[in-house]
Amino acid sequence: MSDRPEYTARKAFFDRVLTVYGRKPVLEALRTPGLSLHALHVADSNREDGVMAEILRDAARRGLAVQRHNRAELARISRNGRQDQGIALDILCPAFARVDDYLAGPDLANQRLLALDGITNPQNLGMIVRSAAAGNIDGIVLARRGNAALGPLVIKASAGTLYRAPILFCESLPTALEACKARNFKVCSLRADARQSLFDYRPSGNCVYILGNETEGVSEASERLADEALCIPMRNGVESLNVAVTASLIAFCGSLGR
Repeated sequence: MSDRPEYTARKAFFDRVLTVYGRKPVLEALRTPGLSLHALHVADSNREDGVMAEILRDAARRGLAVQRHNRAELARISRNGRQDQGIALDILCPAFARVDDYLAGPDLANQRLLALDGITNPQNLGMIVRSAAAGNIDGIVLARRGNAALGPLVIKASAGTLYRAPILFCESLPTALEACKARNFKVCSLRADARQSLFDYRPSGNCVYILGNETEGVSEASERLADEALCIPMRNGVESLNVAVTASLIAFCGSLGR
């Protein structure tokens, strides 16, 4: 039985909501022009002075709904009760989507995706998002588990571009890669021992590039789905690059072929 239209619409809306927590990140978001804010969540145990008073004043100026919760409820909303400082903010990120919905779209010509396979360092994840948003990348495939959480450190490293980035969520990266292949995407893994250079590869259609974990690289499950293995040629005995640097090279070298 299919879901009711109103349930489907509500779910699609909340798929695009990013909840940030902590007093400083929330205050910065409130003062960032152009952000679409949905709701402010405040623990009723907070003292409403200092930074908290500033947050409430800025929320009032923006006409933002303020929802009061007990401490346990707020922790469930923030998903980080130890660090949320009793406050969380829902931000609507219009480019967020589920990978299945993205792949169901009518126009998937010459799309270029990054698939993140266990990027656990928040700074790396944020810098990848920043490069992808600035460069020639149409979406970032991100499993909800196995990668760093989209928290304050990722937002800071992304220089705020996370709010505008085309994040495509999935439950399992290998399952998402299989779905991409079914829509005629070529799947490429980045490997130091590959023979073909990233800079020589020119996909003729849709392509997804897998970026592996900082220590272990691309997982076996994802590697088995790759159609091509690509490397970045190195000199002077250098064996590898930081994964965020690799993402930047992918994001900008591909513009030569489009």
